[in-house]
Amino acid sequence: MPPKRFDQARPFLTLIVIVIAWLVVPVVVKTFTRASFIELQAPITVAASYARDLQEYWTLRLHSNSELIEAGRDLARLTATYEYSVQQNTTLQAEIARLEELLKLPAYANYRPEYARVVRRDFSGWWQRLTIRKGKNYGISVGAPVIFSGGVVGRVSEVYAYTAVVELISNPGVRLASVIEGETQPISFQGGINATFDAPRGVIEFVPLSVFASAAMPKRLVTSGLGGVFPPGLSLGTVTKVEPSADGLFKSGEVQLDPRLSTLTEVTVLVPLNPE
Repeated sequence: MPPKRFDQARPFLTLIVIVIAWLVVPVVVKTFTRASFIELQAPITVAASYARDLQEYWTLRLHSNSELIEAGRDLARLTATYEYSVQQNTTLQAEIARLEELLKLPAYANYRPEYARVVRRDFSGWWQRLTIRKGKNYGISVGAPVIFSGGVVGRVSEVYAYTAVVELISNPGVRLASVIEGETQPISFQGGINATFDAPRGVIEFVPLSVFASAAMPKRLVTSGLGGVFPPGLSLGTVTKVEPSADGLFKSGEVQLDPRLSTLTEVTVLVPLNPE
């Protein structure tokens, strides 16, 4: 090969050698290298998150006194509403405990809520995930469910020393058992193929033929509690379309997920009190 042509092909040959070398490297070395890189990168990501919080703080300091007084009044109204909701929740919890004792029903698994700040979003057509500012230092484990005020966010897929990665329910790799509100037969939910700027959505399978839903008459989809990961009754989204499957035995459909999934700043991780 002439020297000139060899110099032109050198970058490609180097790339091929690197790819081949990476393919023959043991899986343990690859895993260790990836984990080490993420741990080294974590302080930068966390520091940027704290910097954004500080920027937001000083932005709020620039508001006038009248705006702060009005915000304080709104906060007082919300506090009063939440205090009433807490009282109602206490009453309902006592009633649930009484019925469980009366009917000899097993109690739901107990969880410890761990609130975490979102430091990074990674959305593409292949995966939908978040990085939160808590990890092993707060007892978070792989598989822990993650929720917010609108329902299910996803589940923890990777945990590091000070951060954790959350797979959103819009991720095509997420599957879980669900049920349409008012129905009893569990169905399969899976994240859909979502474009970067589109509203998040998912798909459902094995829907009974007796179920009907459309954009004009949507149905609410909630977790079934099967599988032991998510407690039952948590909102997943709204079923806006169902149609017969190819086999004619069931239906399949589309689920419109909460649009706030792509703009979340804080989430709640449900850490099991009894992981076993």
